[in-house]
Parts: sequence; structure tokens; C-alpha cells
Amino acid sequence: MARQKDRLSLNATGPFFVDSSCIDCGSCWQIDPEHFASSSDSSYVYSQPKDQVDLYKAQLALIDCPVSAIGAPKDVVRNISSDIFPILITKHISGDVYYCGWSSKRSFGASSWLVLRPEGNVLIDSPRWSAPLARQIKKMGGLCKIVLTHCDNVADHDLWAKAFDCPRFIHKRDAFATHGIENQVIGDETILLEENLNLIPTPGHTAGSIVILLGNKEQILFSGDHLWWNPELQVLVASKKYCWSNWTEQLRSVKKLSELDIRWLLPGHGHAHEFKRGEWNRFIENTLRYVEKIKT
Repeated sequence: MARQKDRLSLNATGPFFVDSSCIDCGSCWQIDPEHFASSSDSSYVYSQPKDQVDLYKAQLALIDCPVSAIGAPKDVVRNISSDIFPILITKHISGDVYYCGWSSKRSFGASSWLVLRPEGNVLIDSPRWSAPLARQIKKMGGLCKIVLTHCDNVADHDLWAKAFDCPRFIHKRDAFATHGIENQVIGDETILLEENLNLIPTPGHTAGSIVILLGNKEQILFSGDHLWWNPELQVLVASKKYCWSNWTEQLRSVKKLSELDIRWLLPGHGHAHEFKRGEWNRFIENTLRYVEKIKT
């Protein structure tokens, strides 16, 4: 738990606070942007919860924080349920999508997602190991597959695979970050993993980055760290600053996604976003026009 004596001065006056152990991974302001924000090197509470709905959102952020940098008085936190995650994001004909929470320091607070499907549930990227989350997932039907978008977001994948006795998938070029993984994606062609569930290699951010596409219309794109949404500028972001492998190749990978019918973008880092019908193509074209001006 965060320590009051290390409370950051940026925090708004009130019960919730962020202390100096924060790594500014973004998990709090992604899940609760109404109360948490980022400064130049740390997150902080910029607005205190005002009612029960607000309190629930702040509690989600507190549980999710990978380094326990969010604090509140005991009378505020003692009744927080450890079963608060996963939380429903959207229902889709090809599978309902949940945010797992329990972000991991090992993946710098990256988001992980659970897709509930009749064919078996799929975990996309790994949260930190959490017995309460595992119990909830078991109640929801367990896991049949774990798909890892790239080497940065693997976290406790081995513990989740062992707990649910399910195979894992990662691209061969990023498999160095895992041990004993069962399935390695090879090459750059789209792979049909299951009906209406595709793996699309998108090298660039890392050599083995992949995105996962759910559905054949009004699709859901799990983008890892390849693309995310910037709510302040209202734009899709592909970042040269956070490109660890090859920026030119990443731009080619962005172009591969331009003709999709995306309704939801669910990244590993950065904000998720729901698009209106037909918006995706316009936003991704704007992104490409902007980033192609950047010298490679």
C-alpha cells in the first residue's frame, strides 16, 4: 500500500493519493481518467471521487496499480472486493471482452484482456498473477489460449498457462522473452487462430509484434503497443519514440490495418477507444499522413 508520508504534492486534497513509488505506467489514468492524470514523471490524483460511482472507479485504479503507489484511508479501502476484476468492456458477436486489471510491473503496467468465446476463452497479454482474478476467470469458463502481442507484455504468462493448462502463442522473433512457450508464429502473414479470431504480424515496435483481430465486422483490435488512442488530440498514435525495433517497418505494419472495420481499439499501453462506424479508416489515414513526415 502507498505511504502517506511519501504522498506527492501534486495530489488534490482528499483521501486518494499517489506516492513517490509511482512509475507513471499509466494504468490509473487509463482506467480512471476522471481522477488520475500524468505529470512529466509521475501520475497523481487531480480530482477526488465525489460519489459512489467515482469511488468505484478510483478503487479500480488502486487495485490495478502494479506497484501499489495509490493509497487511501483504511475506512475507504477496507471494503474493496478483491474480485473487482475482470470488468466488461464490450459485448461482441464473436466474443465478449473484459479488462483484466492486476497490471504487472514486469510489463510496465500493460493492459491485458479476456475474450469470452463459446470455443474457449482467450487471454490477450498477461496480467500479474492474481489468485482472485484466477478464481473469477475460472468461474467464467477458464482459459483455452493465451496470446502475447510482443515480448514486453508477457508478465506472468507462465503462471497463467500452468494454472489453466492452456497453450501460449507469441511470434518467433519475440519468443526469447518467454520460456517453454508452446506455439510460435512464423512470418508476416495473417494467421486464423480460430473462427473470427486472427493474428496479424505487425513488426516494428518490436521485431515480433502482433495484433489480434476479433470479428469480421465492427471488429475489435487488440494492438499491443503498436497503436493507441490519444484523447487530448483525438488521434491514433504510432510512436517513433517508443519504437524499439524498426520505425520504417512499423509504418508498413500500420498500413496493413488501414482497411479494417474497427469498432474498438484496445491497446497494451495508452487509451482504448470506441470508434463510430466508418471512423477507423479516416483516423488511420490521418495518422499515416502525419507519421510519414517523420524522418526514418
